[in-house]
Amino acid sequence: MSALTPILNSARQQMDRAIDNTRKEFSGVRSGKASPTMLDTVRVEMYGQQMPINQVATVSAPEPRMLIVTPFDKGQIKAVEKAIRESDLGLDPAVQGNIVRVPLPSMNEQRRKDLVKIVHKYAEEGRVAIRHARTEARDKVKKSDGVPEDDKKHFEKDIQKVHDDAIKKIDDLIKAKEAEIMEV
Repeated sequence: MSALTPILNSARQQMDRAIDNTRKEFSGVRSGKASPTMLDTVRVEMYGQQMPINQVATVSAPEPRMLIVTPFDKGQIKAVEKAIRESDLGLDPAVQGNIVRVPLPSMNEQRRKDLVKIVHKYAEEGRVAIRHARTEARDKVKKSDGVPEDDKKHFEKDIQKVHDDAIKKIDDLIKAKEAEIMEV
């Protein structure tokens, strides 16, 4: 085992986290029917800090085209509604008593194209994180002392291979999600 192996393993872990994060972001982009995970990316401004919506409210999908959000603190209902409205999910929430009703717009061609753009944006963020992990690992390899140049070159190739595999996984996720969105 080389002194560079931990660097490669660390880069692989960072890239895997980027893929998982992208997969999670994709799960929030709806493809037809309501799912409580659709709002996982929404962050609510509460008590002076940004909090994930699932920590300040329960989200349920009682109907295929409707989400119901019930804040734990009823005084924060407006903050929850505002966070959903301002998210880039294109939703139009409405406060009704102690709940926020989030009707899902019908999927017309333009809405599908908009969702595909959002998916591509999330994918690019994932790719950037993967490239960042690769750059960081390469820099660590170059700075490592007492390691022969041949080993450094070999590890740089290994890092590049891990990077290429991770980018391919992101591309596969995009293809699958795009097909899911465009399916009528």
